[in-house]
Amino acid sequence: MINPWRLATARLIMTPVAPSDLRDLIVLKANPLAFAQMLGGVRTPLQTAEDLAHDIQYWGRHGYGIWSIRARAHGHFLGITGLMLRADGLGIALRFAYLPEARGAGLASEAAAAALAYGHDIAGLPRIIAVARAQNYASRTILGAIGMTEEGVFFRQGVELLIYKSERQTTNR
Repeated sequence: MINPWRLATARLIMTPVAPSDLRDLIVLKANPLAFAQMLGGVRTPLQTAEDLAHDIQYWGRHGYGIWSIRARAHGHFLGITGLMLRADGLGIALRFAYLPEARGAGLASEAAAAALAYGHDIAGLPRIIAVARAQNYASRTILGAIGMTEEGVFFRQGVELLIYKSERQTTNR
């Protein structure tokens, strides 16, 4: 069966998160080098399982969500990227997190660009944001590389956060 939500890039296969991803997600979300800067921070295995259940339901309701990213060449899990409504009311946000060993080869930009294009072109989202810590130059570089522009700033618990945006005219799906 063909998965209409599956994306493929030159080096990556991106599929909506599924129960089979739980072990990999537990490793990713427990790693402070990968997840400490994410909203909510490092996650326990139970929290990760709850996140996964929510993420699967989100896909069913909206037709977009979080993708599991695997290397096309060998199938190894690399991280996640996706689009989800932020709880703070800022809008639909592009999110991503990668295992430390998957960084530095442009994979995050490749996956984030595919997710952003999907959001605009397939899901019909006219405006997508992303939030990055001001000191997180790696994430900010990725967001700029995929064409997102800085829109604003806010502070949460004394941390400066930058808002990036991507806006496109879309057609109704």
